[in-house]
Amino acid sequence: SVGSNGLMHEGIISTQLGLPGKPALAEELMVERDIKLADYTQSKLHFTGISSARSLELIKNAKEKGIQVTCSVTPYHLLFTEDDLKSYDTNLKVNPPLRGKEDRDALAEGVKSGLIDAICSHHLPQDIDHKTVEFEYAENGMNILQITYSLLKKALPGIKEETIVNLLSKKPREIFGFAPVTVQKDQPAQLTLFNPEAEFTFTKSRNRSKSVNNPFLDSNFIGAAIGIINGKQVYLNS
Repeated sequence: SVGSNGLMHEGIISTQLGLPGKPALAEELMVERDIKLADYTQSKLHFTGISSARSLELIKNAKEKGIQVTCSVTPYHLLFTEDDLKSYDTNLKVNPPLRGKEDRDALAEGVKSGLIDAICSHHLPQDIDHKTVEFEYAENGMNILQITYSLLKKALPGIKEETIVNLLSKKPREIFGFAPVTVQKDQPAQLTLFNPEAEFTFTKSRNRSKSVNNPFLDSNFIGAAIGIINGKQVYLNS
């Protein structure tokens, strides 16, 4: 695709940092093309991890025309922008790249309005050798599955718990045709436990992954996933 070799969003910041840029146009052209193909074939289409305001506008127009299109966004695209790359933190090297403030704000508004259908963590652990290198040589991705719920609370203050459940669980199952999870007597339980008011600092000792490519270490959060129930097994994150 256009600009596929870029390390970050193409713009003033990429020029200042001396890094190759990947323009938002690279994404937007593919979004526009795929929407036209979905319309032509009368197919369903889902975009995962959109990153630009223009992509969201194209999806909005498609939905208004009755084209069967849905989309998701990552938690970190709701929090970070290209400005945060001035530190050359390789944990912020992701694909698609972090874009401008106007893109981040448009995505956040898209979640609030219901235009964005789901949240996808894009959880991508990397070993230390693939992140503790020059930015140019680092692999894409960050390790955030454990704190995805907490990140949504941080990115979207005041978001309703019901909305988070819809974004992370209910709507994705609808989009991909999975049966809804129900709570019924004598049936195996599949539940995630979370505490909306829990205050904690996400430290290395609290991190349950073997990977540490996480830009949120030592960050404070309100709201935590505290465990799961899977059948007769209960796992608590104490």
